[in-house]
Amino acid sequence: MPDMNGPYKPGTPCWIDLMVPDQQAALDFYCDLFGWQGEVGPAEQGGYSVCTLKGKPVAGIMKAMNPDGSVPDPLPPVVWTTYLSTDSIDSTLKAAGDAHGTVMMGPMDVMELGRMAVVSDPTGAVFGLWEPGSFDGAGIVNEHGALIWNELVTPDIPAAAAFYSAVLPVTTAASAMPGADGYTEFKVAGRAVGGIMDMAVLPPGVPPHWQPYFHVDDVDSIQAAAVRAGGNVLAPAFDMVAGRMAVLSDPQGGAFSVIAATAPEQPA
Repeated sequence: MPDMNGPYKPGTPCWIDLMVPDQQAALDFYCDLFGWQGEVGPAEQGGYSVCTLKGKPVAGIMKAMNPDGSVPDPLPPVVWTTYLSTDSIDSTLKAAGDAHGTVMMGPMDVMELGRMAVVSDPTGAVFGLWEPGSFDGAGIVNEHGALIWNELVTPDIPAAAAFYSAVLPVTTAASAMPGADGYTEFKVAGRAVGGIMDMAVLPPGVPPHWQPYFHVDDVDSIQAAAVRAGGNVLAPAFDMVAGRMAVLSDPQGGAFSVIAATAPEQPA
């Protein structure tokens, strides 16, 4: 089910984007790695690039800049932002505030495409909200080079689960996948749409965050290609219950995971 038609159900990860110091370098890296097409966008859109795969939107890449067009000092960290779909930005932001989240940006209109905001959950993980207008989000998922999963990495799973369940129509439950003991899933209308992982298993110093997973046909060859292009390997290719995966970063530090999934596909 690679093509997405119609809006995402509220609570579902629907889009990802990356803010980097060198936008063209990021475009070159990801387009070469995953077969995307993308170029620096028009000035009236702040140069925002909507990258495509097979002619469908797959991810966004933008240059780090202040609203007035100046370069931030210091530069923000290079991270992929996961956006969760909502049918009302305003009501979701109110619920987020009531649940001790912090609004970091927005809400704001993005032309006729939709409305957006950026929020930090009470455990420190930053995510986006997207209320669709003419743009629903990723138009292709679960294919080579496209988003297949989004995972919250947090120091407090119960607190995170309580927050997201209070803010959006999502539920959380222990994964029923054999061999996935201790893994928690986000569910929308009873279907898993993302996961929650305890950051205690990660190296010290890794902050709470949302991590995108891209489906690839061959994890090892993608890992090698990323290294040749100046990227880094954060966790070398390994086999796990859902398939073979690796955790990589682009040359500017943006971390992402790649997976050749063997478990049943879920919507991104």
